[in-house]
Amino acid sequence: MQLMIFDLDGTLLNTLGDLADAANFALESMGFPVHGTEEYKYFVGNGIPKLIERCLPEDKRSDEIIEKTLEIFDKRYGEHCMDKTRPYAGITETIGKLSEYGVRLAVASNKADGFTQALVGKFFGNSFDIVQGSLPNVPRKPSPEIVYGIMSAVGAEKCETVFVGDSGVDITTAKNAGVDHIGCLWGFRTKEELVSAGAVNIAETPEQIMKFIVKEKIV
Repeated sequence: MQLMIFDLDGTLLNTLGDLADAANFALESMGFPVHGTEEYKYFVGNGIPKLIERCLPEDKRSDEIIEKTLEIFDKRYGEHCMDKTRPYAGITETIGKLSEYGVRLAVASNKADGFTQALVGKFFGNSFDIVQGSLPNVPRKPSPEIVYGIMSAVGAEKCETVFVGDSGVDITTAKNAGVDHIGCLWGFRTKEELVSAGAVNIAETPEQIMKFIVKEKIV
């Protein structure tokens, strides 16, 4: 294995509290009902514009309202995106061990690239060779384009690449890109969702990722 690509939210970082707080602030500012933090586990995964669309009332999802709510969210989240966010237990140590094994490491997120760069830099420093969030003109996951771009940048082949993530979107991204996968159970989504998306390799803890490296079964 040459390259391991990680999802960010729900895989490397527990960002749920800050995402929920910023979204609820935006909703309140617009005069709309708010949601419990746990509900946001099912709003995230396809980028922030889609998060905002999902948390708005169904009859209030016009382009104009989404744009206004998104503007409020972006400002609030930019100021408070590190208040509650933390790495999952064991993930920092696992990233260090993967580096020791000589595995190239990358982040591929549907979160806006500016937020992605800031969060990875804050919590992981220079641990990752490539960090990429959502960029204009690059299709979001589950499109394989972000994976192909990272593979090309580091010179890795499909057979040398593994995508690690906590949602069905991540498993589908891996399948669309023709690379192997590891589904994570410590994040936002359920084992049932991962299996429904076709996950075979499933890790219950970040430490179990290492078993994949040494060719042991992790399920």
